[in-house]
Amino acid sequence: MTVAVTFTHVDDLFLDGSWTPSGSPERLPVVDPATGEEWGSIPQASAADLDAAVASARDAFDSGPWPRLTAAERADLLLRMADEVEKRAELISVTNTRENGSPVAETSGAAANAAGILRHVAGLAGVLDGEDRRPFPGGGGATVVRRDPVGVCALIAPWNFPINLVVTKLAPALLAGCTVVIKPAETTPLSIRYVVEAAAAAGIPAGVVNLVTGDGRVGDALVRHPGIDKVAFTGSTGVGRRIAAACGELLRPVTLELGGKSAAIVLEDADLDAFSEVLIRSCMRNTGQTCYISTRILAPAARYDEVVEAVTRTVRTAPQGDPFDPGTVFGPVANKRQWEIVSGFLDSAREEGARVTTGGHARTDRSGYFIEPTVLADVTPQMRVAREEIFGPVVTILRYDDVDEAVAIANSTHFGLGGIVFGRDTERAQEVAERMDTGSVGINFFASNHAAPFGGRHDSGLGVEYGVEGLMQYVTYKSIHRRD
Repeated sequence: MTVAVTFTHVDDLFLDGSWTPSGSPERLPVVDPATGEEWGSIPQASAADLDAAVASARDAFDSGPWPRLTAAERADLLLRMADEVEKRAELISVTNTRENGSPVAETSGAAANAAGILRHVAGLAGVLDGEDRRPFPGGGGATVVRRDPVGVCALIAPWNFPINLVVTKLAPALLAGCTVVIKPAETTPLSIRYVVEAAAAAGIPAGVVNLVTGDGRVGDALVRHPGIDKVAFTGSTGVGRRIAAACGELLRPVTLELGGKSAAIVLEDADLDAFSEVLIRSCMRNTGQTCYISTRILAPAARYDEVVEAVTRTVRTAPQGDPFDPGTVFGPVANKRQWEIVSGFLDSAREEGARVTTGGHARTDRSGYFIEPTVLADVTPQMRVAREEIFGPVVTILRYDDVDEAVAIANSTHFGLGGIVFGRDTERAQEVAERMDTGSVGINFFASNHAAPFGGRHDSGLGVEYGVEGLMQYVTYKSIHRRD
């Protein structure tokens, strides 16, 4: 660790443009998953705190300048905010790693990625400022279509990528002219404070960005608060269902980016050396704690043993250890609860007959919440580890006999978020990718593109983030009809 973090034990929330002491006596610990030691703490926001945050955002939306600026004017401030985020890159990285154990090799890029999202979204200002005039098909008049900001938005983020999974919501909400209340995960509540600082330093007006902290009770109250106009959530499918039910009752727009159980189909002509080079990034990123990664590897029967050997070698030789070591690939899982969940999955895999080729156990040789990076072979589609999201450093390898069976296995899930097809013949790989029932598919790699929509099907969510389509999640349409 090269810098001393600014925020550790904090007593305040960001309301109406300033850090404001919470009125709540209840506090929550922040624990370093690499050591199991508490190093920070936050207030559990009270009902009065939440009311103050929403009132601040409401007043800024109803009476403040932000929604009344042009999108181009707001974009200028997003560009300044991007610069301010980058100034805090090391503080963001160190704090993030201490919160959830993500290796610095991962968190060191968080600020740059967040700044990139802000700059890309700023570049979409012309979509909002340009005139959209549509003639009546039969003549005699035209309609001017306005894209107005939807209002006060609740932005609720998970613990695995606590910076970028806020900024993917915050940037389009701000460009659209919305005001926001951010609620980070209770275990990763400190790193996002630097993004809030950056927004204020950039000159974004008071009340536009507000921050509250606390556990799921705060999130639930925020979702249901009468002053909220729109909810955007990333997290588990179970919580997402409850949020969707609440928003359905309230007729409140909602965007949900939820869980995944994505598949990587390895075709018979795949280059296994190239596959191995991108394996961890594509299938086990962030110690396996990434929603879209392809944790089910589908290997052709004719090359099954080759694929198992390649995956096992790659995972076995990837270093696990201190997340502040730049060479570390696998850190701890993010918290004790996740450590217990992943340990339970490993127990079920052995009980159901999966073959462990490397790893397979919780580590007992060090403090903290470490799980051995694990490869499970001879997995069948009926096994629990092939059906449910594990969210830890575990990858499964399933066998298929032909491509039709591979596609059927890939699609035999309630989720539909990511996926990959590996093959030398990229046109053939594209054909297979077209048959996969999922929101995003990569050919020989996987990555998110800020310019293209990202979202899930089925139990993986509602709506999209990124691209023009992600921006449009934060507008409401008005059609003004006029005679010629």
